[in-house]
Amino acid sequence: MSRIIGYASGVFDLFHVGHVNLLRQARAHCDHLVAGVLLDEVATHKGLPPVVPFQERLEIVRAVRYVDEAVADTTLDKRDAWQRVGFHRLFKGDDWRGTELGARWEREFAAVGVEVVYLPYTADVSTTALRQELQRLVSDAGDRARSAR
Repeated sequence: MSRIIGYASGVFDLFHVGHVNLLRQARAHCDHLVAGVLLDEVATHKGLPPVVPFQERLEIVRAVRYVDEAVADTTLDKRDAWQRVGFHRLFKGDDWRGTELGARWEREFAAVGVEVVYLPYTADVSTTALRQELQRLVSDAGDRARSAR
């Protein structure tokens, strides 16, 4: 019986409980979980570069007990990752379900026998939300400092 290799990729910046939940749930659906960590230059697709440098993000993800292997994800094209890793299941948050890109992944991967598995997205936590809250805190501290003068 062959083992099922799963693949979950992301930026994994400002590592938080949503990342842990994704990796935990993914590992429950495969025998070997490979986590792809996007390179800094690739991870700017959301408009801002990561706060935590790539090598540190890679080490953080490697340290997660649900992850069997962590690799550099060099492109947003998951077909490239599939050619390098040879996974049987691609794990994505369920916020991708019903999107144009999600539908494309489903079509393309079905053709090569790979299942796209959508996992529950952890509501109320995201790196984007954390960055916004940090920016608000910095702004508030600046306002207080100016008021104290």
